[in-house]
Amino acid sequence: MSIRVMTVFGTRPEAIKMAPLVLELQRRADIESICCVTAQHREMLDSVLEIFHITPDYDLNIMEPRQTLSTITTKCLLGMEEVLERAKPDLVLVHGDTSTTFAGALAAFYHQIKVGHVEAGLRTWDKYSPWPEEMNRRLVGDIADLHFAPTAANRDNLAREDIRDGVFVTGNTVIDALKTTVREDFHFHTPLLNTLDYRGRKVILVTCHRRENYGAPMAQIMTALRRVAEDFPQVELVYPVHLSPVVREAAQKYLSGHARIHLIDPLDAQEMHNLMDRCYLVMTDSGGLQEEAPALGKPVLVLRRETERPEAVTAGTVKIAGVETETVYRMAAELLESPQAYAAMAHAVNPYGDGQACRRIADAIEFTFGLREGAPEPFGVH
Repeated sequence: MSIRVMTVFGTRPEAIKMAPLVLELQRRADIESICCVTAQHREMLDSVLEIFHITPDYDLNIMEPRQTLSTITTKCLLGMEEVLERAKPDLVLVHGDTSTTFAGALAAFYHQIKVGHVEAGLRTWDKYSPWPEEMNRRLVGDIADLHFAPTAANRDNLAREDIRDGVFVTGNTVIDALKTTVREDFHFHTPLLNTLDYRGRKVILVTCHRRENYGAPMAQIMTALRRVAEDFPQVELVYPVHLSPVVREAAQKYLSGHARIHLIDPLDAQEMHNLMDRCYLVMTDSGGLQEEAPALGKPVLVLRRETERPEAVTAGTVKIAGVETETVYRMAAELLESPQAYAAMAHAVNPYGDGQACRRIADAIEFTFGLREGAPEPFGVH
């Protein structure tokens, strides 16, 4: 007996976290792995597929200029209808909290196909922050049959919503991905990144792109970043600027024209991971970087008012800096000036995974469908 398992994803962060799972499913003799991408992000998605040598079986290619949440969701839902009718999977796996995730899960539900939610149970309990991600993942939680929670805290969040069946604590698949992407001898495609003095200087990796930071919050964050560069001569600030016109306009307005602030184009997953491995500090409003950087021993300042990843805050690898200029500046300055404060964050234990999440997820799928005896051991239990 074998089962057909379809993975569905469409953005670069999803692809980074789903790619190692696709490869793990392909290795299983009793699983027929089918890969469907929506291409909600086209170029950034393709770069990840290339790194992991994955060729999708289905490509909806939905991306369009200035797409809205409604167009993404409806095009994905309609495209998935035809794919599901042709492929007839036994299980559809979606990841996290994007519009692709919600539409993919809803399409599978409409076809009465089981849904597995990878990276389940993250919550802020504020439906407008992050927006629309918080509601996407909550709605998928109601649809899903299998819930692959990265941590015990994520499992407990699901229990608060009375979701207790089909829950497996697996660790986060992004830690699995880093084993493939990070190399000491890595040569960057972006020329600037090969010229930076990572040992003699303090390279700060910045990302800032979330919708809830548009406008005044982004202006305050970027004002703080510029002050950090101006006040600390040893700092080189590297900011791969998101393709969003709103983000690009803000970055040009507040950060351009400084010799040690480098505004560059978005990086592929491998470049981002290797830059993170070599940098001094990460300042970000991204979700994924909060998980990846601690695995590489890098402190993270979160440029948001809250995080759905509190485990790293508890562990001490992440601090919430918020979006106000003075606080962001002060917290960055502390890590630049105090070796003790820096070491406390850099040496904390990463709470997100041990590189075995994909194995646990595949084992859990085989267990659920009667192909294996016994559920996988939960991540974090020793």
